[in-house]
Formats: sequence, C-alpha cells, structure tokens
Amino acid sequence: LIGTAPNSLINTIDTADLIKKGQKEAAVMFSCLVAPTGDVVRSGAYRGTRGSALLEQELLKRLANAKLIPAIHNHQPIIAIFYGTVKFAVVNGKPRLRIFANQELDELDKESDFIDPQPYVGQDSKFTGLNYPETGTTVQLTGVAELALNVDARGNLKSMHVVSEEPPLLGFGKAAITDFNGAKFIPAFRNGQPVESNVKIPVYYKPSS
Repeated sequence: LIGTAPNSLINTIDTADLIKKGQKEAAVMFSCLVAPTGDVVRSGAYRGTRGSALLEQELLKRLANAKLIPAIHNHQPIIAIFYGTVKFAVVNGKPRLRIFANQELDELDKESDFIDPQPYVGQDSKFTGLNYPETGTTVQLTGVAELALNVDARGNLKSMHVVSEEPPLLGFGKAAITDFNGAKFIPAFRNGQPVESNVKIPVYYKPSS
C-alpha cells in the first residue's frame, strides 16, 4: 500500500533533516484519499504525540507528491481512503522510520502488520465521500466524529456507531453515519489474509472555504 518506489512515502520523508532540526521520538496519524493511479488527492494529519510538529510538517509535505499502491477491488484499481500512522525515533544516533497501515493503538504498540479496512468509492459501494453538515452556526468550523466500525472479512459494514464528536451537538456525528451508510470496504488484513475487524476511525469535516 505504501510501496517502495523512489517516490513512495517511506522513501521521501527526509529523516536526516528531521534529526538535524531536532525531532525526537514521535508518531502522527494520517489519512489520504488515494486515486486509482495511486496519486494522493487529499490528505490530513492528526493525533500527533507531544513534540511531533516537525514530523507532521514533513509528512504533509511529502504526502502531497507521494505515490501509493492503489486499492484493488474486483481486479480494478479504485478510489479509497487509506489510514496510516508514521512513527519516528532516533536509535544510536540513526533515524528509525516506520509507517503502519492502521491506527489501532494496540496494533501500533505491537508494530504488527495489521491493515485497517479502507472505504472505497464506486462499484458496489454507496460511499461517495464526506459531506459537510448543516451546523446551524454562522461560522463554519472544523469538526471530527469518531466512528466504531465492525467490518467483516468480505468488506461488508456490519455495524457502526458514533464514539465521540467534537464540537458536540453540531451534527458531525450524524453526518459521519450518513456518509458511511452503505459503504463497502477493502477488508482488514492480518498476516496477508482478509479478516473481520473492529476498528475506530476519525472522520474529519473541514469547511470548503
């Protein structure tokens, strides 16, 4: 998914520059909308650990031109959302960069090969993207809803509910439920095999302006 080509994310993050600027051990989560070509259409970073600002800046800079391996469904490349986490550390004076295809804290602690399910657009999926809700406020705010999902090994969404939303009572949780209703997923993978999964994903809503 991340790939190993010269323009892949793992090969473009400048770890030497991060050390030079003083970046210590840090982690940042990110998501990106990936086109069938592997190009990143849109991306965002969030939930960085304390002192991760330099890593987040470098990540967003490199995501803008990164090339990922596109998701495949029914033998066709499709538009999908990829969820990942970048972890950086300096070990014996040398950089250690790892990129994981999930955002589950227990999986990240184990540095496992678990891959989060990925919602996709088109074919048999009713997911069409995120639609900013009518909040009833005069100023549009950035909002986030966290969804808990159960996705089976065939990529079917079996259940979901809102864990939290911020700011509350402005419709971001309801919007997330509406947007993901009828979504199909590339299923989660473990040890190279599709598996049923229970995951939590953040859904960010930003004003179009």
